[in-house]
Amino acid sequence: MKQDGRPSVAVLGAGLIGVDLVSKAVRSDVLDFRLLVGRDERTPGLRQAARMGLGTSAEGIRALTEAEEPFDIVFDATNAMSHALHAELLAPLGTMLIDLTPSKVGRMVVPTVNGLDATGFSDVNMVSCGGQASIPILHAVSRRHRLDYVEVVTTAASLSVGRSTRLNLDEYVGTTQDAVRDFTGAKEVKSILNISPARPPATFRVSMSLHGDKLTRGSVGAAVEEAVAAVRAFVGGYRVTACTVNDGTAFIAVEVTAHSDRIPKHAGNIDIINSAALHVAEQYARSNRPAVEKESA
Repeated sequence: MKQDGRPSVAVLGAGLIGVDLVSKAVRSDVLDFRLLVGRDERTPGLRQAARMGLGTSAEGIRALTEAEEPFDIVFDATNAMSHALHAELLAPLGTMLIDLTPSKVGRMVVPTVNGLDATGFSDVNMVSCGGQASIPILHAVSRRHRLDYVEVVTTAASLSVGRSTRLNLDEYVGTTQDAVRDFTGAKEVKSILNISPARPPATFRVSMSLHGDKLTRGSVGAAVEEAVAAVRAFVGGYRVTACTVNDGTAFIAVEVTAHSDRIPKHAGNIDIINSAALHVAEQYARSNRPAVEKESA
């Protein structure tokens, strides 16, 4: 942690997710963004960041492991296959690694469910955009009712799904299923990802079908309302579009409209996972502020 109390931050990966993360991190009053890292200097994301006057590097993971001073926080916005190596290389440096790939290597974290866990782990995994949109609601319902079956269907516009995500489709589905099962205790879980080629682009949406014990409109509705309010504290475009319960089966749907100067409104998939990751980073920064700063606050 630097003397001013703000941890130094780097973003590894200069694609759609990485560029939006940079935009969010730069505006944070508790993080000190320093560097966007890619592997090709011709990458549009690196050029955008350079035009913004921000630090960039095309040296890949070497830019982080060979830096003069280790970074306090690194966001990994590359791909699931690469994350395990990145975690291994950064571990000796004491870096807090926030993984936006569906690698399932680190501790799975959903801010409104177990966000404080992140402060105790050096590698945390943000599950997936579908997981961040669905798990707060599913966990809230599971605290009131036993869930036997959960189905999560995620639909994202093709224009908002980058190359790394497309390489990780199997990992995306598997990690989302495992996270939903872990956070809800449901016996059977199914995750489906649809990439929509529609024009105009479809707004990011996630639908959830639940079978469980004694589900009622009143109880499910109250759980959903509570969960949505908590998420909206840091994802303003998150909203419920449907919530019905019939004969022990509930159907819940949410949409996320992006609020960002670097991605279009339909790219709520990027906005929600990045906002969740930033929220975790800021919680970590606040919990690790120097004692002197805490006493003067």
